[in-house]
Amino acid sequence: MTQSMPAIGDVAPDFTLPQDGGAPITLSELAGSPVVLFFYPKDNTPGCTTEALDFTALRSEFQALGVQVLGVSKDSLKKHENFRAKHALGISLLSDAEGDVCERYGTWGEKKNYGRTYMGITRTTFLIGADGRIAQVWEKVKVKDHAQTVLEAARDLAGNA
Repeated sequence: MTQSMPAIGDVAPDFTLPQDGGAPITLSELAGSPVVLFFYPKDNTPGCTTEALDFTALRSEFQALGVQVLGVSKDSLKKHENFRAKHALGISLLSDAEGDVCERYGTWGEKKNYGRTYMGITRTTFLIGADGRIAQVWEKVKVKDHAQTVLEAARDLAGNA
């Protein structure tokens, strides 16, 4: 990976990225509210679809905690819009087409799959506290039950706020 991943306690790297179906999102403008920032490889692939659907299914519970859920990939806004429409997603999808945010969060790097080596996004989730600091990091995420695990961590964070 080109840059190291921010660690728990670090200030989350700020960014502004275009959002499907809405105005661009600037992380620092969300200060005062916790944020789940999940990086995923590609729209409309099995694992990424399951992850987005799982976060969508828990959307109201995240909202009740005041937590905004943002998915980030290098896919275009058009692909994000198609992905949202096809699966009725209820979370914001941000396009990091240039890969700058992926690099600053340390989620862009070498991957291996079926004996092939290539560059791509490593599925990673960050829970960012209302203070703008990284509260939790999940690296090399396995999708099954992940959104529920993140929700529980967000509940713990809200309880300690």
